[in-house]
Amino acid sequence: MPQLLSLLRAARLVGVSRGALQRKIRDGELAAFEGMVAAEDLLRAYPETKLEDNAAFERIERIKDAAFSRRVRERVLPSSEVLVARLTEMSRERAQVQAQLDYYRALVEQVQVKLRELGGAPVPQAAATRLLAWLTHGLEAGPQGEEPQPLLVQDGFLRIMTAHVLVKPGGREFFVDGNDSLLEAALRAGLSLDYGCSIGSCGKCKARILSGEVQKVRHSDYGLTAAEKSAGVVLMCCNTAVVDLVIEAREAHGAADMPLQHIEARVKSVSPMGEDMRLLHLQTPRTNRLRFLAGQSVSLELPGGLAASCAVASCPCDDRNLQFHVRRRAGDAFAERVFDGLKSADMVRVEGPRGEFVLNEESHRPLIFIACETGFAPIKSLIEHAMALDAAETLQLYWIATGAGHYLDNLCRSWSDALDNFRYSPLAADGALPEEAVMQGVLRQLAQDHPRLDDYDVYVAGPGPFATAAEFLLLDHGLPRAQLAVGSLDA
Repeated sequence: MPQLLSLLRAARLVGVSRGALQRKIRDGELAAFEGMVAAEDLLRAYPETKLEDNAAFERIERIKDAAFSRRVRERVLPSSEVLVARLTEMSRERAQVQAQLDYYRALVEQVQVKLRELGGAPVPQAAATRLLAWLTHGLEAGPQGEEPQPLLVQDGFLRIMTAHVLVKPGGREFFVDGNDSLLEAALRAGLSLDYGCSIGSCGKCKARILSGEVQKVRHSDYGLTAAEKSAGVVLMCCNTAVVDLVIEAREAHGAADMPLQHIEARVKSVSPMGEDMRLLHLQTPRTNRLRFLAGQSVSLELPGGLAASCAVASCPCDDRNLQFHVRRRAGDAFAERVFDGLKSADMVRVEGPRGEFVLNEESHRPLIFIACETGFAPIKSLIEHAMALDAAETLQLYWIATGAGHYLDNLCRSWSDALDNFRYSPLAADGALPEEAVMQGVLRQLAQDHPRLDDYDVYVAGPGPFATAAEFLLLDHGLPRAQLAVGSLDA
């Protein structure tokens, strides 16, 4: 029976998204066995794969790290203790395989002896002699000349560098790279696991190890009970994977699963993104990070009591560093304070998250994002989360703005340059036109690019009047309601 690979591992080996593999499976171009694929079938589906060249995969990882505003990791290798443990485990597995091979060879040799003993019987002797000759030739020939399956060789190396984790009961998967804890790796991969402090104090990130081995990498103040320890319960924020794991852990399945939180965050920086745009970067305490879903909003209260609802523009995978896009408008006292009065190290009260404008993670349809003006903030969060999940076959962004309103144009173009499955279309809008007329123009572009719009999930975010017009026109154009999500900045 051929060795099977999970879709996540197979996608990483050939440098494509899981969504691309799933489409090949749906189209009958790649065979699947209970969600797994054979290495031979994978190479037939991607004959151009060059296993000695991982430049494309590394390029995607670099752009994802930059997009998520995370520092490039100083070390991508696991710690020496984890590396030794993984090599020890692989050596143990190799010894088991060798023992099995030795056993089967001994068994075949015993068959040889039995066949020689049958030589006295006149009728079956010819058949026994032929079978004996065949067995002897097979044993002498052995596996010489057969090169190991290259994908399996690459997979062996991948198992040393990373560990694969399957989360029950949801069936989500992720890899643990470098020195990441289980929680850090899960958040980086876009999973919404239950957690709190992230430093081993609250106990909210408990998980039960169903198979595999973990190693503690961080001290924890939270004390597990004897019963929990006996059942294999660990804190995900304090442990990493030594070998491939199957764990049981709680996940958030929607906005209703996100608790309302109150956090005092510190201003990290206020950076210009154009004449009338600022990037407000807040940093939460290490012991009290914000759990939120991509696309959600929070209330920000500045020193002095000025408050406003703002969409989070960053990815949930970096829960401590929160980004917001603030536009200066006449009469907006909150924006004026951000532009002229807010200083680094000032404290801002964060309350949230709120909102139902979130990604449908159960769908694997291609994704279309439509942002109008600062509607790009929640759309950016959704895109980065979709990149982390690596499940969508393609992602397309239409960003509508007046004048020089594409304030992060270079970021969008870098995504398009680095990712084969991402397309970016900046669209200029006439500020004098009504929102419905602007959306009519977008629809014409959509119809040209995507004749079958009902094959996609569409996410729209922008000022209230635009969001309303977009919702009406897209539904009228035939897009199923279940495949449309609309976020109004005025909501």
